[in-house]
Amino acid sequence: MTLTSVLISGGTVVTMDHQRRVIRNGAVVVRDDRIADVGKADEMKRTCRAESEINAKGMLVLPGLIDTHVHLAQALIRGCADDTSLIDWLQKCVWPLQGNFKAEDGKVSAELCMLEMMKSGTTTFLESLLHSRYGLDGIAESLRTAGIRGIVSKTVMGLPGYGTEKSIMHPGMVEDAETCLREVEIYHKRWHNAANGRIKVWYGARSLGGCTPEIYMQIAEGAKRLRTGVTMHLSEVQEDIRYTLREFGKLPAEFMDDIGLVGANVVFAHGVWLTQKEWQILSQKGATVAHCPSSNMKLASGIASVPEMMKTGVNVSLGCDGAPSNNSYDMIREMKTASLLQKARLLDPLVMKAETVLEMATINGAKALGLETEIGSIEVGKKADLILVSFRKPHLVPSFNPVSNLVYSAEGSDVETALIDGKVVMENRVVKTLDEQRILEEAASRGADLLERAGVEVPLNRAWSFF
Repeated sequence: MTLTSVLISGGTVVTMDHQRRVIRNGAVVVRDDRIADVGKADEMKRTCRAESEINAKGMLVLPGLIDTHVHLAQALIRGCADDTSLIDWLQKCVWPLQGNFKAEDGKVSAELCMLEMMKSGTTTFLESLLHSRYGLDGIAESLRTAGIRGIVSKTVMGLPGYGTEKSIMHPGMVEDAETCLREVEIYHKRWHNAANGRIKVWYGARSLGGCTPEIYMQIAEGAKRLRTGVTMHLSEVQEDIRYTLREFGKLPAEFMDDIGLVGANVVFAHGVWLTQKEWQILSQKGATVAHCPSSNMKLASGIASVPEMMKTGVNVSLGCDGAPSNNSYDMIREMKTASLLQKARLLDPLVMKAETVLEMATINGAKALGLETEIGSIEVGKKADLILVSFRKPHLVPSFNPVSNLVYSAEGSDVETALIDGKVVMENRVVKTLDEQRILEEAASRGADLLERAGVEVPLNRAWSFF
């Protein structure tokens, strides 16, 4: 019989509600796909009649983490271009590999990515760019099977450029705008709000140099008509500024605002080089910046001015980006990086507190996706997307401040149990909805085949001897 009610009791419940309540020896009651009650365990046990109970003693109970910038198709090429400059990273490794993808590669890469996210506490994600060759139908079907909550964004492009660099994209990555726009509508009709609303379809706009102003305007119009969202990379690198100033005489966010592509339904990834003037534009229009600290550090893109943006009123969420630029889809690890990076940049230990980055990974992420009334906190009536993090480990004892302990001491592998849409999708670190062994074996095999097919040689340190 399918369980319709679950009592999670005995843990420390970090609600992330408006009062930011942290309930020691707390409990959460789940009925069907919703949170039915939240409070003290003793009281809940007296009043609740649940079909199943999860003992959360020694654990932190949290809303599921929300990753607002993910590349599903890059899990298969993890580590393909470490310690490499950006243009070489793209031209010699990432694009040639992705330009040789088959639909089967795209599907297993997405499964590998979702498996890693679920095992490290991510219950919702925003995928940024899916090329037609990755097989969006297969990816969406895997998403449905996995039980995770996800937004898949179909790539829309019209030019093979990157900033001021023209015609540098691998031929296998090039798509025409008319086909892209048509496919977004097809996939939106087929998959948007499927699986009890867990699956959404957005527009994935190519970064500056990859679309004409007319294409961007068509994206904005289409998103308004379909009542859906848009995500794109913006001001990740200084090249974006040079491009828009040269081509349009405007800063990147000014240009995007002028063509109607700044709004509450838009998530801009990175935003490293946005100016104060641009922060104000994003704040006024309700747009989000998805901060990706590990990726920005690894590719030496720069450091986004996150505290300053937030003070201006910009909603800033958190993203892991892709496996070649981060090597990990672990949002708990990303929270620590986000906090420490700003402290070091501003020489101020108070500037980015643990509570702030947890907000970025939960309620800010929910707002970014237009889902703040559904997910992002543990409140009655919201979706039952919950994770249980074990604090019964040497690196997490003692725990004087559970939120600080989570951000600064924990890691994704400490997540023991996850519920999404009220269903237990992982228990005792075993994902119930995906065949982990099959995925690992297939990903390893397909990854090796892809390298050979694309003719890409992963750079090794020549001073080292590999046998």
